[in-house]
Amino acid sequence: FDSREVADVIAEAKSVNVDRIVQVGYSADQSKWCVQAAEKWSTSVLAAVALHPNEAPVVADLEADLKIIEELAQHPRVRAIGETGLDYFRTPPELRKRQQDSFKWHIELAKKTKKALVIHDRDSHDDVLSVLLEVGAPEKVVFHCFSGDVAMAKLCIERGYILSFAGTLTFKNAPELRAAVKLVPADQLLVETDSPFLAPSPHRGAGNTPAQIANIVRAMAVERDQDLAELATDLSVNAERIFGSFAP
Repeated sequence: FDSREVADVIAEAKSVNVDRIVQVGYSADQSKWCVQAAEKWSTSVLAAVALHPNEAPVVADLEADLKIIEELAQHPRVRAIGETGLDYFRTPPELRKRQQDSFKWHIELAKKTKKALVIHDRDSHDDVLSVLLEVGAPEKVVFHCFSGDVAMAKLCIERGYILSFAGTLTFKNAPELRAAVKLVPADQLLVETDSPFLAPSPHRGAGNTPAQIANIVRAMAVERDQDLAELATDLSVNAERIFGSFAP
């Protein structure tokens, strides 16, 4: 994105009353950009920084990149460490140890900086939960784009984790997500787009932007049988509790 493209995305989001965005990092260089974006658009954007699970096993100098992430994490507009976690869909078994070590490192950074931990979890539910128990979870844990079943949702709820739902909630092949979202207490719920990926139905397969939050929240309200305005307020309150004030 150049500045004009970002400004257009923010304006489009504001047109549907989405006025706060957490820009999430996946590499050292892109995490730098997240911080720059949070500085430039300081009334709308906060940053999260990390090495994505698919990046950690393949970067040329993991130690150097983690050092960059550690430095960026000190920035006042950085409010979360993520997205980190485990992804066994794309990572072969021989690289998973390095991925797990990176995840543990990010967990410790979240605890040290007292910032939220944003978890990417794909085809790795059991190991993600085990690592969190092994090293000790930080105070605020967010399962980004939650993809687990009802049993996993119940376990996460018991442990006090935050479950964030994306456009996948609207997919026809996701009945478990719709069952899970009904169970989440109001104060453990977030919403996201994961843009530019995972546009909600009926836009699945098209480009995705933060403005699509509006469609996801509507679908969430239907599944939870909850008043739309009440749900929007709950989600807004949760976002500020987890990430802090979006004000400059």
